[in-house]
Amino acid sequence: MEATENFDNTENNELFESRLKVQELNHLAYRIRNEISKIIVGQERVLDLLLTALLANGHVLIEGVPGVAKTLIAKLLAKSLDTGFSRIQFTPDLMPSDVLGTTVFNSSTSGFEFKSGPVFSNMILIDEVNRAPAKTQSALFEVMEERQVTIDGVTRPMVQPFMVLATQNPVEHEGTYRLPEAQLDRFLFKIKIDYPSLEQEVGILQNACERGNVNEVDQVQPVVTAAEILEFQELVHHVLVQPQLLRYIATIVEKTRNHSSLYLGGSPRASLSILRASRAFAALEGRDFVTPEDIQEVLFPVLTHRVILSPEKEMEGVKPEAVIRQIVDSVEVPR
Repeated sequence: MEATENFDNTENNELFESRLKVQELNHLAYRIRNEISKIIVGQERVLDLLLTALLANGHVLIEGVPGVAKTLIAKLLAKSLDTGFSRIQFTPDLMPSDVLGTTVFNSSTSGFEFKSGPVFSNMILIDEVNRAPAKTQSALFEVMEERQVTIDGVTRPMVQPFMVLATQNPVEHEGTYRLPEAQLDRFLFKIKIDYPSLEQEVGILQNACERGNVNEVDQVQPVVTAAEILEFQELVHHVLVQPQLLRYIATIVEKTRNHSSLYLGGSPRASLSILRASRAFAALEGRDFVTPEDIQEVLFPVLTHRVILSPEKEMEGVKPEAVIRQIVDSVEVPR
């Protein structure tokens, strides 16, 4: 009897390892963090959320005041991955064809051919995304949601993995345009980067002194291949979620639609985003199952940009995070 029990435990452990590959996934996250930490001091929470979004196959909107390394951290993440990278600087005069590409006439072949735009890559950094007008913003709708671009009736799929990292400045409004709600909803996370602490800023200065004239981005090397990313993205879909946790997610999102302080609540896409992100976060933590704590870790970056305060609460200076916290506290945590 004891021999049978020991055999069963070994078999379960082998299934656990072969299905989730905990050690490989943790090693992947460690390699990326180790490379980025050569330059970035602190911001562990930001790095964890970026890795979660990468595993969940989602896009990220990074918000912060000028000079807090929004663009740099996105470039370093892209540099640590052995994939294609493209940067697009959004400006008020940018046209959709400047992003997606266009069909041009080739005189040598006497025919038209498609010239792809910078969006045709793996990691896309869109700097100051809120500086382009609505016409250009709309060019991102299809590619962010469906991972494809349709031009002149021809649909062209994106190469996988595909991830959009966009930055925006929340305090400078001259020459900017409010992002459409439909586009905001396509970002898995909205991550806010705050000022570093005093000790962290001292560390930043020390790194700068030690680095000298060496380009900071050149110090980061690719450590993860596209094939590895795709493998672990597929793995995330197999992380277990108990039925009571599915109801927990749905209850929280449903309450955002009926809260007196909110004009607009989360959609079913928000619920699905919480599910994907909590699975990815659990996998990064080395587990093949989701806990309520995983859900709570990803709730705020998933929901803050998807809800709209009522005009009264906005005038009172209430923050979306405070309303979401109130909703989360009102829902019983399943155990």
